[in-house]
Amino acid sequence: MKVALLFLFLSIFGLKYSGAADSGLDPVLDINGDKLQTGVEYYILPVVRGRGGGLTLDSFGNEKCPLDVVQEKQEVSNGLPLTFSPVNVKQGVVRVSTDLNIKFSASTICVQSTVWTLDYTERESTGQVFITTGGVEGNPGRETLGNWFKIEKYENDYKLYFCPGVCDICKVDCRDVGIYTQNGRHRLALSDTPFKIMFKKA
Repeated sequence: MKVALLFLFLSIFGLKYSGAADSGLDPVLDINGDKLQTGVEYYILPVVRGRGGGLTLDSFGNEKCPLDVVQEKQEVSNGLPLTFSPVNVKQGVVRVSTDLNIKFSASTICVQSTVWTLDYTERESTGQVFITTGGVEGNPGRETLGNWFKIEKYENDYKLYFCPGVCDICKVDCRDVGIYTQNGRHRLALSDTPFKIMFKKA
């Protein structure tokens, strides 16, 4: 009896961390209605037109690095392609409400990764927590908390959401990812107003 109970416990525990529970979540779809695939390059584009294009990298202030995540000025520009890596790398499909890393597929002058992460350095001066690069891909836990984002359904489209579940003991301030306009540039930052997005295969 004890052996059977132990086997049942290990089976349930294994399912939880193998990501089997995530398989019931809806897949994220691109503009053609196809499922987003892990490791495949996509553009993140705005649903609301007339305010800029896709997402790219830029520097602010006197420092050239790190590079922050911004929206292209020109609406016709798709920006830079990105890949998505869910916390469970064995899953080939990107699903809603799943912790994942977002990474630009680009080379930069900065000697750092292009994985998205949170930047709190300007919180005191601007009140904003910006999305920058230099994060760590994988290695879920307390040390990488700011590197995990989620894609959520938003009306008939999608939004990006920061509410990582990779650390059970961590206190997280869950926020949408929105747009903050600074010096004429649209920077991605944690916000109460979501940035409505769609995905286009690169």
